[in-house]
Amino acid sequence: MELTAAQQKYFAYWLTRSLPSDSLGKLTASLQDAQVDLTPHQIDAALFAFKSPLSKGAILADEVGLGKTIEAGIILSQFWAEHRRHLLIIAPANLRKQWAAELLEKFFLPSRILESKTFNSYIEDGNLNPFNCDEIVICSYQFAKTKAPYLKQTNWDLVVIDEAHRLRNVYKPTNKISNIIKNALADRKKILLTATPLQNSILELYGLTTIIDDYAFGDLKSFKMQYNRNLDETDYQNLRRRLAPLCKRTLRRQVLEYVRYTKRIAILQEFFPTKQEQELYDLVSEYLQRPRLYALPNSQRQLMTLILRKLLASSTHAIYGTLCALIEKLEAKLKRQGVEQLDEELFKYDYENYESETEEWLDDEEDEDEPEEEEMLSPEDIERVKLEIKDLEKFRDLAFKIKRNSKAEQLFEGLNQGFAQLEELGAPKKALIFTESRRTQDFLFELLEKRGYKGKVVLFNGSNSDKQSTAIYKAWKERHRGTSKITGSATADKRAALVDYFRNEATIMIATEAAAEGINLQFCSLVVNYDMP
Repeated sequence: MELTAAQQKYFAYWLTRSLPSDSLGKLTASLQDAQVDLTPHQIDAALFAFKSPLSKGAILADEVGLGKTIEAGIILSQFWAEHRRHLLIIAPANLRKQWAAELLEKFFLPSRILESKTFNSYIEDGNLNPFNCDEIVICSYQFAKTKAPYLKQTNWDLVVIDEAHRLRNVYKPTNKISNIIKNALADRKKILLTATPLQNSILELYGLTTIIDDYAFGDLKSFKMQYNRNLDETDYQNLRRRLAPLCKRTLRRQVLEYVRYTKRIAILQEFFPTKQEQELYDLVSEYLQRPRLYALPNSQRQLMTLILRKLLASSTHAIYGTLCALIEKLEAKLKRQGVEQLDEELFKYDYENYESETEEWLDDEEDEDEPEEEEMLSPEDIERVKLEIKDLEKFRDLAFKIKRNSKAEQLFEGLNQGFAQLEELGAPKKALIFTESRRTQDFLFELLEKRGYKGKVVLFNGSNSDKQSTAIYKAWKERHRGTSKITGSATADKRAALVDYFRNEATIMIATEAAAEGINLQFCSLVVNYDMP
């Protein structure tokens, strides 16, 4: 069909029109097919990121649950519609698949997840820079660090950095991952997503702004002189004014007129450790404060101390397995009479958030890429190692003796109270228990199965390789055979199967925090923080 002159003029107008960067019309065409109910604050955030064509990016710092991923999707859709398609997303490793799914399902945007295996296969196929492709690239922080030269060579139109507070200590020269990523992307437009732009120090806010614009606040010294002290109201207002062009933050209370939130009712369940539990806690705490520990490498002393304390606070079962492994490590050290490298797989099982914690903490210690020098033990060292083994055996034996955990006993009281309130409110009887330790997870599963919840508890963690999860996955695959529910990714499909089982069959899900990040469990009515963050 031949177009009339009027039709030709009309299409020419829509193809060539130019709109201000902060105009709502700018986003209309790119979002007309998006499968998402947009809210005003999300549109405002996207337009804020486009506000100045000369800006180097923005920090979108909405509170948790306000849809920063959607805001990023709006921005990415617009870039894609404008045929600016060199787009990169850097996210925590466990959120990469979630990003790929959200982009495809909500915005129909294609993406590829780059990791070592896929990266090397692309190079073998002749693509010498796999970051150069016709899809949105998604990778982890650690991968971005190791492939920094490739990132630098790629002409990115936009880089989205999720959970950007992981880079908050970039102002410290010792913070290697943050500085490597910052330098590799120095001249690229960036969108930083974080619900917590400020956590421990106002200097972290300075660090995040330097990723967008190194000169927004001048150098670190001048920022410290102005703001790293007791601030009065004038200082606060000045800081907010200086941040305004770079950072947009929306709070939940600001969107209540068009976003309905379920009211949260908090229940505090206090517990008091038994005499044996307190003794174990005190003994291990004293041990961790010693000037020299042969079981922990000096280069990772802070990180390992942090993780051991978290395991100790989680349950005696969590710390028991770790103490056994430390004893084995020291015994191997005596046999070789030299330094034994730490077995990271041990900590990855005991504490599933290990990789994330490592990314945040190791940069502030010695270079994790440089192993400790092999050093022979002196006769004095050998005697000290033997004494340390005896101490650890004492801690291990005490942990083994403790069969009754005070916190676990109070968990049942808390569940009873919670379920009673859910019944009064007419809410579904669904409880999600968060823990940081796989061993604590196994312990709670066995305990709940024995105490009235047999067949009503499901586990959710990084591997999901236990017998129950495997059976649930097998049944789910059979039920959905030949449908689009099955994606072909065993990891993603197994996660979907377990969530479906919790929704339709189970009463309680025990999940590690790292595994549950990025999945939708809003049908759950009761959340138990078994290990307080």
